[in-house]
Amino acid sequence: MTNTIHFFTEGITYRLQGKRKLRRWITNTAAEENKITGEICIIFCDDSYLRRINRKYLKRNTFTDIITFPMIDQESIIGGDIYISLPRIIDNAKRFNQKRIDELHRVVIHGVLHLIGYNDSSEEQKGEMRAKENYYLEQLLLF
Repeated sequence: MTNTIHFFTEGITYRLQGKRKLRRWITNTAAEENKITGEICIIFCDDSYLRRINRKYLKRNTFTDIITFPMIDQESIIGGDIYISLPRIIDNAKRFNQKRIDELHRVVIHGVLHLIGYNDSSEEQKGEMRAKENYYLEQLLLF
């Protein structure tokens, strides 16, 4: 299995900076969680595109910042598709008084944590997810 992390856009124009650094960060995050990265596609899109995915696959008619679809059914390997709405990132950055790039990194690692197997459906799980996000965001500074 090859370690491949791709970045795409769908319906928007966006140029992500620091792809090599993000790939190393994602790979190291997986390794620290005793996982290997397989193929991961991170797709940046707009609200309407992600809302259509949300309706079609999750039967939810709401806006969201991220939807993650794990695609590999092996215990030690993670892979899948992570869809991220850039307008939600921008709005959330304003709402939480964060830099856009910091909010983007938080959402990317949130998606990676979902691929690893973490969930956020209960308050306890949300707390664990937030702690992991914060830890790995600190790790990004080391790259």
